[in-house]
This record gives sequence, structure tokens and C-alpha cells, in this order.
Amino acid sequence: MPLDRTRVVIVGGGPAGSLLALLLHRFGVESVILELRSRDHVLERVRAGVIEHGSAELLREIGLGRRMDADGFRHDGVNLAFAGALLRIDFQRLIGRHVVIYGQTELQKDLYAAIDEAGVSLVDEVTDLEIDGVESSTPSVVYESHGTRHDLACDFVIGCDGAHGVTRNLIPDPRTFGREYPFVWVGLLSETPPVRDELIYANHERGFALCSMRNKTLSRYYLQGDASDRIEDWPDHRFWDELRMRLPYGPSNDLVSGPSIEKLVTPLRSWVSEPMSHGRLFLAGDAAHVVPPTGAKGLNLAISDVFYLADALRGYYSSGSATGLDEYSSTALKRVWKAVRFSWWMTMMMHRFSDAEGDFDRKLQDAELEYLFSSESAQRGMAENYTGLPI
Repeated sequence: MPLDRTRVVIVGGGPAGSLLALLLHRFGVESVILELRSRDHVLERVRAGVIEHGSAELLREIGLGRRMDADGFRHDGVNLAFAGALLRIDFQRLIGRHVVIYGQTELQKDLYAAIDEAGVSLVDEVTDLEIDGVESSTPSVVYESHGTRHDLACDFVIGCDGAHGVTRNLIPDPRTFGREYPFVWVGLLSETPPVRDELIYANHERGFALCSMRNKTLSRYYLQGDASDRIEDWPDHRFWDELRMRLPYGPSNDLVSGPSIEKLVTPLRSWVSEPMSHGRLFLAGDAAHVVPPTGAKGLNLAISDVFYLADALRGYYSSGSATGLDEYSSTALKRVWKAVRFSWWMTMMMHRFSDAEGDFDRKLQDAELEYLFSSESAQRGMAENYTGLPI
């Protein structure tokens, strides 16, 4: 049963909240996770799974690397397609790092298993959640779970409940920065072998395309679509025909199509809210910032946020110092904005924004890609950002 007193209440049981609870457990700091959805619902969320080099190292350090290393894909590079050419950004040669392709659903399974083994309290299907007193030294959380009302006192409340959660609304007068992109990603999942062993990002006059994978027999593909597009507008045959047109000859010729087992339409936006803390309330992950998936940064930013936050809470409980907590927002935001910049750069470089002949932005985009294809220094910069800046 949930406790009536704990040190840290974590709102949200996704990757950010689950990882934070495990890190706090390692440091001897008690926490309770409150999740609005059921475990099955959380595990059904299909999300990207590009794990940065530093994120993968952290997961291994806390004992979550076994399945990731056994079932995930180590990628030493990534491919960019432009004007019929294919460029491989060689991470290993350029900077000696790699990324791991490991679905977020699989990572969540690992996190839940570790939480259960550690005895961390996770309450799911929470309703009527009320948070009070975050400006005091004794916040409280009232909620209902499976028909029973609970009062939970704590020292800190951590919001890991995403962009549509309740905790971010408790920050008074935040400064928000954002950009909506004038297109969507249309995604298709199929039980087919990936077209290549590494990801392909394609810039084409008809729009962006991405070739990714979940495993050796499960592929994930994305196409740039119009902002008004619905899933019904993209029957399988249209999707596969369009994908073939947007890829260079080699990958296009090797592409294996098949019936879709899932489709989705995803709007793209960049959004950051400052500050990421108020009193005894701290935000992490999508509760504070959202990035377009082009740069593969969303999950990794959540991981770096909770790393900073766990370290700050360890300092508070081990020595009584609040310095790390006081500096958490500014520390996390420095890395957040660098990831926002990279995701924006990738999005602007790889998507088509206008069909107008002689469009100024189009010319700049072409020049950017031509420079990247010709400059090893530019490729090294991309490799550093894609594999992840230091945490």
C-alpha cells in the first residue's frame, strides 16, 4: 500500500520518473511514484529509441544494460540522403562514440523490473491528484487509487508527467519558448527487415523521410506530411510508393514493404518552459521541454534531467546542501537548449518548408547540406551532437 510519508513524490511513471526513482534508491533516498495510467498502458506507448552514448553508459552503470546490449543495435554512424547521394556520418571514426537503438517500450520494461526488484513504491491508475504546499517545506499530495483516497506528505514533488501533465501548471508565470512546424510525421511500423543496418535521414524535394528499426524483423518508417494529414490519408500503398521515391536508388531498390501493423501522425514542435523548478517542485523531461524527434533527443534529455536531479537530491540528503537543487534548473536548461538547437537544426536542414522556386530558405538548406557533405569538421560537429553532449 502507498506510504503516508515519503521523502520524494514522483508524478509520472514513464522513463523519466522510473529512472529517477531507481537513482534515488541507489542513493538511499525513499520515493513514491504516482502514475495516472495503468502499467499496461505505459508499456503500450510506442516511442523512439535512440540512446545516446552517455545515456547508455548511465543505464549500464545502474544495471540496466544487459537487455539493451543483447537486443539493441549498436550504431557507429548514421546516413544522410540528399540529391541522390548517401553520406554516412561515421561516429566511431570521427569521435570514437556510438548510439544504441533500443525501443523505449523495452527500456520501460527494464525500468519496471528494476523498480519491482528494488521495492520502489509505484502506484498506478491514480485519479483526482491534488498537489499542495510546494512553496513550503512540507508539500503534500492527495490522490485516489482503486477507490481509496490517500494523503501523502513529502519533502519534494518531482513532475515527470509530460507536456500534458498537471505539475507544469504549478510553476507560476513561467516563460515559454516555442515553435510549431508546418508539417507532421506520418509513421508506419511493419514486420519487415530494415532497409539498412543504420538509420537513413533523407532530404527530398517531395519531403523528408526516415528509415529506422526496432529489431531485425521490425522496421519503423516516417514521411513528412502536410499539417492537415490524417492516418486515413495514407493507405499502405501510398506510404510505400512515396517512401521509395524519397530514398536514393540503393536503399529504394532494397526496401522490403509489407502490411502496416501500426500507423501514427505526429505533429512537430519545439517547446521549453523556464524555470524548471519552483519551491519544492522540480520538473524533468517532457513536463519542461519538448523537441521534434528529428534529433532523437527527447528521451535522452529526460535521462540527463533526472541524473542532475538525483545528484542534487543526494547532496541535499547526505550533507544538507541545497546548492544542487538551487542550481538544477539553470544546469539542466544549458543542456536542454543545446539539444533544442540541434533538433531545430536537423529539422530545418532535412525538411521541405516551401515549394516556391528560388525560395531563400530552400537555397540555404541546400547550401547547408552541401557543406555538411563536403566538410569533415561539420560532420564531426554533427556526430558530437547526435551521439550526445556530456551529461
